[in-house]
Amino acid sequence: MTASDDTAASPARRRVALTGISSRAWEHPADRGALTALRELRGFDDLVKTFFGMWNERGFRLSYLASAIRVDHRQYPRVYRLYTEAASTLDVLELPELFVTQSPMLNAQAIGLEKPFIVLNTACVHQLDDEELRALLGHELGHVRSGHAVYKTILMILTRWAANLSWLPVGAIALRAIIAAMMEWWRKAELSADRAGLLAGQDPAASLRLLMKLAGGGDLTQIDTAAFLEQAAEYESGGDVRDSLHKLRMTAWSSHPVPVARAADLRQWIDSGAYGRVLAGDYPRRDTDSSASVSEEIKAAAESYREAFGRSQDPLVGLLRRLGDGASDIGEWAGGGAARARSWLGAAGEAASRAARKPRTPSGGPEEGRDAWSDASDGPG
Repeated sequence: MTASDDTAASPARRRVALTGISSRAWEHPADRGALTALRELRGFDDLVKTFFGMWNERGFRLSYLASAIRVDHRQYPRVYRLYTEAASTLDVLELPELFVTQSPMLNAQAIGLEKPFIVLNTACVHQLDDEELRALLGHELGHVRSGHAVYKTILMILTRWAANLSWLPVGAIALRAIIAAMMEWWRKAELSADRAGLLAGQDPAASLRLLMKLAGGGDLTQIDTAAFLEQAAEYESGGDVRDSLHKLRMTAWSSHPVPVARAADLRQWIDSGAYGRVLAGDYPRRDTDSSASVSEEIKAAAESYREAFGRSQDPLVGLLRRLGDGASDIGEWAGGGAARARSWLGAAGEAASRAARKPRTPSGGPEEGRDAWSDASDGPG
């Protein structure tokens, strides 16, 4: 029996339509703080979308148009139905194009700056049931709605400029710190998209099953949700400081959190009551996005780090707490760092706008944009 056969017999679940919802409703505080600051670079984001979309986005879309299946009511109708349902729940007014490409790996990605589209691997179609697939499609719509690809590309451009300072004695160290901070933001962006997927499907069990399948394959007949969450707890609190250092090594340069950590964060978001409040209609609306306060979002990001370190059972964090108010110190550092990043991004954005108004040299063609563009693709896992 296929996933579609199995779910076809189940009664349709009624989901709450989140009319007018802003992406800020599902964005992790650390992600939301960075995005709010980046959105203040008005004009620079339009420049990036226009320039990179002119070349790379069109080329990538043509490659999928030529070698993948474009989903609509005639092709992969089950996927199209779930896609439109997820978009309707998240109040996505314009559906991005959706393609299915041949691959045995459970993966999907949101691609595009000016006109984003979503690519889904065939493994997802075959191995995910309706509720899990709806959550995955909601995850990718969350990336699109938050503009993650746009702002990741902006940060990569600015980071490349910063690389020009690497010849200075402190340049390489500063650059590595910037890249590490970018990776930390990207990991939080994935947590944001997980929350969007949950809101699209409104089935917490299905969202957890999706993460379990991403971790261990599509067959859950021999896998238990409670045991998987026990793994997450052991990963968070088990071992000693040596294990903490190994975790830092594993995650510092990764763009995605590990699956058990994602499951634990999603569970914590649900238990905090935030998920329930959104379903009850208590969420920010799109028409208030322009009035979002950068300083308030930075404070919220710092508070989020303080709370996370305060409840963390990690041995290294516990040691910091015993040595002093480590959680508070780290939270203050995160908040101050966000404020400094905002100032740095503002200066860099102004410089970029001035540079864009200058005549381009023949060397500044599409090849330059291709690397930055290819790095901007997102996966779900």
